[in-house]
Amino acid sequence: MESQNKSVIASWVVPAAILMVAVVIMLYNFASQTTKDAEDAVTRNLSKSVQGYKNDFLGELEKLSSAAAPIAVLLEQGMIADDVDVADIVEALHSCTDTYQVILCDKDGHGIDQLGAEVSVGDRGYFRQIIRSVNLSYIYAEAGGVEDSAFGESVVVVERIGEGDEKRFLLLFYSLENFNKLMSKGDFDAESFLTVVDSRGEVLGAAGAVDSNILKEDNLLSAIEPENPEEARKLKNRLDNSTRGTAAVTVDGESCVLAFIPLGVNHWEMILGVSQDYVDRQVSLQWKNLKSMLTYLLIAVFIFVAVAAAMSIVSKIHSNNKKRELEDKADRDLLTGLTNKLATERKIKEYMAQNPESQSMLFMVDVDNFKKINDTMGHVFGDEVLRSLGEQIGALFRASDIIGRVGGDEFMIFLKGIPDKETVRKEAKKVEYFFDNFQVGEYVKYAATASIGVAVFPQEGADFETLYKAADQGVYKAKKRGKNQLAFYSDEWET
Repeated sequence: MESQNKSVIASWVVPAAILMVAVVIMLYNFASQTTKDAEDAVTRNLSKSVQGYKNDFLGELEKLSSAAAPIAVLLEQGMIADDVDVADIVEALHSCTDTYQVILCDKDGHGIDQLGAEVSVGDRGYFRQIIRSVNLSYIYAEAGGVEDSAFGESVVVVERIGEGDEKRFLLLFYSLENFNKLMSKGDFDAESFLTVVDSRGEVLGAAGAVDSNILKEDNLLSAIEPENPEEARKLKNRLDNSTRGTAAVTVDGESCVLAFIPLGVNHWEMILGVSQDYVDRQVSLQWKNLKSMLTYLLIAVFIFVAVAAAMSIVSKIHSNNKKRELEDKADRDLLTGLTNKLATERKIKEYMAQNPESQSMLFMVDVDNFKKINDTMGHVFGDEVLRSLGEQIGALFRASDIIGRVGGDEFMIFLKGIPDKETVRKEAKKVEYFFDNFQVGEYVKYAATASIGVAVFPQEGADFETLYKAADQGVYKAKKRGKNQLAFYSDEWET
């Protein structure tokens, strides 16, 4: 019975375990895909942010161009010729724009600034670039844009006035330190930075975490290439082709995600760098609720499978128990509660087949004069004799022994594993003594006797039929001797 229950449990545990593994794998794959989708969403948000910074930055430069354009027209048309008026106009242009310097100079770089002071920028690299180009409106200026001054990196907004020897330039210096104002509009952490680089990866200006390892060499490509050669190669191609994208890099233990977008000016690229920790936090926020839902779903599936399996196992075990009970009822003699003839024979045969060398004893018990008991005492009392005999003899032996009613007044007792001759005789005496003292009746005691035959397995029968005939011969011998006694099939067991 226990083995059947274990088999039932195993038949459900294995499929349930397989189902759970399949569900876990599916949820894991779904979670992995969801994580990737969340990462893609975060990188899209970074690209969207850098696009916003680009628009703000170019918008600032365009504001300067828009403010300088009408002044350039007035100067070109000679409507402002007086030196005092010119100085006032330059000073006014500086006051109404977000510039740290405004210069009006000739083709040699000589001119005045917003303070009316004379300046000379002819030897500056940015001015030589202005002279060489005819179309560039925005020029990068390194630190120290004005002689004897120490300004930071800036973008010079250029308005050209006139032609030939009369050519002049209105220069508006926009500090790249203004990136800090752009960065303040975002919600990035303190490890984030914003920078503009040229096509060679040279850092033109930066704000935010300017001490980042990625900006330490003033060339972004040189900084990331040793540890990230493949990402550096891809980034160089994108800088050359003015394309947008993202890249994850690590420099001296600092992990960072770069989002870059071309400015459309001078092959410059604006790059937003955020820490990998920030990206991971954003990814976590992106699918936090979904992760909770997946966790609850996994728990619910586990509980459902466990409950379904448990209910099915309990139902199966109950069904098996019920089946076993029905089988037991089918094997029982209704009057005595002992096994019936078919069940008794079947169980004895099973034991013989499994234990062919195990010495055992078969008793055949035939109640003496049972017809006379029925005739004189009545059938009800006869049934009481059989019922009482079944109850008492059933309690006399081990639970593993086989005791059954195999006929109207016949009983069969099979004692398993009898080790030696002494025990054989001892068990025989026990049965003999039992019938010497067996009585039935509540008010009037009636001593019922029996003729008992005994055969020993396997010596007197290696199969059931042979052993049964030997025990039956013992019964015949006991009746021939006068009934109310026990007789062995073989005289060698007799004392």
